[in-house]
Amino acid sequence: MVSMSRKVLACGVAATALMSAGHALAQAASADNAMLDEVVVTAQRRSERLQDVPVTVTAFGAEQVKEARIREIDDVSSRTPGLEFDAFPASQPRIAIRGIGSTDRGAAGDPSSAVFLDEIYLGRPAMVAFDAFDVERIEVLKGPQGTLYGRNVVGGAVNVVSKRPSLTGFDTGVEATVGNYDRFEGAGFVNAPFADGKAAVRASAAWRKHDGYVDNTFTGGSLEDQDTLSGRFQVAAELSPTFRVQAGVDGTRDRGTGPGQHVLDLDDSSPYAAFWTVDRDRDHSAGSIDGHQDRDTWGLRFQADWDLSFATLTYLGSYRDLDYDTYYDFDGGNPSTNFIGIEGGNAETSDASSHELRLSSLPDSPIHWVVGAYNFNSDTHRTDTLVLDIGGAGTEVFTQDAQLKSYAVYGDVTVPVGERFAVIGGLRYSKDKKDYRVDDLAGDSLFRAEEPFDVSSSASFDAVTWRTGVNFQPDKNNLFYAMISTGFKSGGFQDLPATAEEAGDAFDPEHATQYELGQKSTFLGGALVWNNTLYWMDYSDLQTRRTVPSGAVVTDNAGAATIKGYETYLSWRPFHGAKLVASYGYTDAKFDEYEAEPGVSYAGNQIARVPKHKVVLSPSYDWSLAGGGAVRFAIDYRYESSIWDDNSNEGPERRSPTNFYDGRIVYTEPHDRWSLSLWGKNLSDEVTRTFQGSFLGANFGAYAPPRTFGVTFNWTR
Repeated sequence: MVSMSRKVLACGVAATALMSAGHALAQAASADNAMLDEVVVTAQRRSERLQDVPVTVTAFGAEQVKEARIREIDDVSSRTPGLEFDAFPASQPRIAIRGIGSTDRGAAGDPSSAVFLDEIYLGRPAMVAFDAFDVERIEVLKGPQGTLYGRNVVGGAVNVVSKRPSLTGFDTGVEATVGNYDRFEGAGFVNAPFADGKAAVRASAAWRKHDGYVDNTFTGGSLEDQDTLSGRFQVAAELSPTFRVQAGVDGTRDRGTGPGQHVLDLDDSSPYAAFWTVDRDRDHSAGSIDGHQDRDTWGLRFQADWDLSFATLTYLGSYRDLDYDTYYDFDGGNPSTNFIGIEGGNAETSDASSHELRLSSLPDSPIHWVVGAYNFNSDTHRTDTLVLDIGGAGTEVFTQDAQLKSYAVYGDVTVPVGERFAVIGGLRYSKDKKDYRVDDLAGDSLFRAEEPFDVSSSASFDAVTWRTGVNFQPDKNNLFYAMISTGFKSGGFQDLPATAEEAGDAFDPEHATQYELGQKSTFLGGALVWNNTLYWMDYSDLQTRRTVPSGAVVTDNAGAATIKGYETYLSWRPFHGAKLVASYGYTDAKFDEYEAEPGVSYAGNQIARVPKHKVVLSPSYDWSLAGGGAVRFAIDYRYESSIWDDNSNEGPERRSPTNFYDGRIVYTEPHDRWSLSLWGKNLSDEVTRTFQGSFLGANFGAYAPPRTFGVTFNWTR
């Protein structure tokens, strides 16, 4: 804590010095210095400049999303300190923000850090399947979102905002990409007003495919390929000067082979270690099957806004549907390499609906406030299949059904006190009811379960969450804030219980309280932005999973954890054409109390999948050509320190530090109508593990993608 305090003190002194010298620096700055683009976000359910928001937010605008090839949550994570992403398998992503994430994918579980698509909560991991083409921006909100955002979350939220239909004019564009691994991508959009400019439609679609990154030497096929088709159609209308409606439908269809699994390490203390052959060849696997990862998900969204004399009344409703099926070779071997064979997967159908009614202050109101009510319902059917072959195959199947009904009411207000201060307060009451049924009767064997059972149970959970804070804005270029915020994640039920007793016993909700100090400043007439955040989080009853010797996966409530950290963000145009974006996150996430088993304490251990240090550097330079047009040279570098994949912090489940380099050269023609980009990702061909887990004497896992590169053409009208 002392070293972190020194870092914060140093940053505070530096920030004060910069502010004191701000006027002189602005005068000394080159006249050619261009101002940085202002980013507008909706982190507090209203449109505000990012620099005026008393919340730690990392935001990516439409141009940055397009140019840097930000397509999925993984691309967002790679550029955001404090945000981690674990795709195992790729069609069921798991995210963690500031060390808080969920590894529970069971039908009766919830994410600790959530994704929202146009304010709609994506409640199942496999629903996180959007394509980031034709988006307005992507926001990463860090820390508990227990007051304003849909379903209550303890870690944070990723908010993806699509481009909405525009009533002001016709607009269209296309994008095409070719690259290695036979990559081919095509995308396009069109925006068309009608009804004399009182309404408009906007349609966008994308198709992305590439061959597998991993060759299966046993089947002759390939693994980790992609064939994704996604689309979005929206219509908006201004029915009167005070009444607006918008409706939309979106969908994603994924087809792909399974992940390229490997035996990464042996557990010499296990008698089963001799049954495995270590294989660390990232480019090849020898699984007995190629497997599949199939996913179809779509959704409907409707919003109506009515401007009253004193506020805006908004209704927001949604329906989302998921049909998901994955099955693959877990051990990455075949009878000639491994004496034991492991296969398995999940199949899931789920539907969810939500309704939200809120009343919010008008944009010019001196006091900003919002009150509302929220309802979320979901129905999930899920099966988990494990096939274990030890001289003869046996199949174990867990079947789960879960229904959730969630209700909440909330309010939030920002009240100015004089010209420089503002006081913030928010309150929310949430209540969840879960009905759950699970059995292990469909298979012909029991491995993880100790007995056959068919159990039904139900439980209710509720909580009051809140936030309170203060802003101090001495001038338009500087903001200081202090905020305390709380979050709540509902309890749930085991997805792979070993006994009937475990199946019917709900685990408890988890709670987080975050204390945050922040500073946001703009210098040099808008050419430099520097923001700093210090936070401390008390995290209680966190839900965490562990694998017991039988192979059953148990969700426990660890007693308590403390997460403390520091984040800094700098964006600077030092001279004409040049820009540097740099960010760093320090996260110290440790258990204070966690008795994993009787007599086994994980207190003091690092929470799994959380690096202590993460650095992102993105320098670029725009070279203006004599005949018009420009060429941009840009590099993205990121570093992550080592992490543990298991809360025990022992054994082989440790990922080494990583260094990734991406780059691009972009030519934009003089009229800014089309551009051509030569890009590459993982240019140094870094070999790093993206997932690993131990079972039956071996540590199994998969690798991150190899070096990829290509050419992308963009045209807009």
